Amino acid sequence: MDFRQLGRTDLRVSAVGLGTMTWGFQNTQEDGFAQMDYALERGINFFDTAEMYAIPPSADTYGTTETIIGNWFAARRNRDQVILATKMTGPGQSWTRDGSDIDGRNLLLAVDDSLRRLQTDYIDLYQLHWPNRGSYHFGRTWHYAPRFDVRAVTENFLDVLETVQSLVRAGKIRHFGVSNETAWGLAKWLQLADHNLLPRAVSIQNEYSLLCRHFEPDLSEITLNEDCGLVAWSPLCRGMISGKYLDGVRPPGARLTIETRVEHRIHPMTDAAIRRYIGLAQRHGLDVCQMAIAFVLGKPFVTSALVGATTLDQLQTDIDAISLTLTEEVIAEIESIRREYPMPF
Repeated sequence: MDFRQLGRTDLRVSAVGLGTMTWGFQNTQEDGFAQMDYALERGINFFDTAEMYAIPPSADTYGTTETIIGNWFAARRNRDQVILATKMTGPGQSWTRDGSDIDGRNLLLAVDDSLRRLQTDYIDLYQLHWPNRGSYHFGRTWHYAPRFDVRAVTENFLDVLETVQSLVRAGKIRHFGVSNETAWGLAKWLQLADHNLLPRAVSIQNEYSLLCRHFEPDLSEITLNEDCGLVAWSPLCRGMISGKYLDGVRPPGARLTIETRVEHRIHPMTDAAIRRYIGLAQRHGLDVCQMAIAFVLGKPFVTSALVGATTLDQLQTDIDAISLTLTEEVIAEIESIRREYPMPF
């Protein structure tokens, strides 16, 4: 396993991180235990979760993934072997603090609730799941038009950072990160932290894959030069890169089969791009999923790529991608396909 420094901290996280969002709905607690056991055996020390999981999100499944991880810690007594990341839900979910915004007061409540479910007294990386003001993620790419009160947002950021500082001093969290942020948002978080001597964001967790490259070029420039690396979620584009959903196919029990929300990634252009990437992998004798993960890991701005799986076989395949280095020829062909399908969804 390759290990990479998390921001300007002394933590080194596995380049492949374990995503956990299926545990508690699509996967059982027993499945989650088996995946964590296997991941740890393979050298993965970075687990990522969120208070809103399991997915699809609902009042019934809220917090169940954190609870499963907490039960695993209690059973295995190995909390010190894991660099644990979780996330505070942004506004909009009525069952989470009445759908309220992220602010200092709600941050204190969210951290304590996560600590209780996770059965631990500290969280290594605590992240804000999405901004109060919204962003271009989650299918809003084509219509995102930022309109907000800069002064109010700045005051909110300072409130959150001051609360993060109090939580760090209390030993409840070690480091702070953002998720699904924009270039302006990340730059503002970093600027305010530096100017006011407050905790600095050590990572940004955004979607990044062969099919979703919004992170380039502006966010990648910030992360490289500000030591705030990308934790890439959905490097397999919700498993779509495998081709299992082509032409509307929905395998029993698969992620998109059970999803209750509209899937904005479903589009003829997406299918066309996936076929091209599958063809590229086949011509070079590669597994397309491993090729996709290796592509993400090969980017200098990536700290870790989060892989989630519903079976141990899938998890093994995904982790094995760590040993794959793409040739210049394959990378050139990937860039050629990207020019044809630069933004398929």
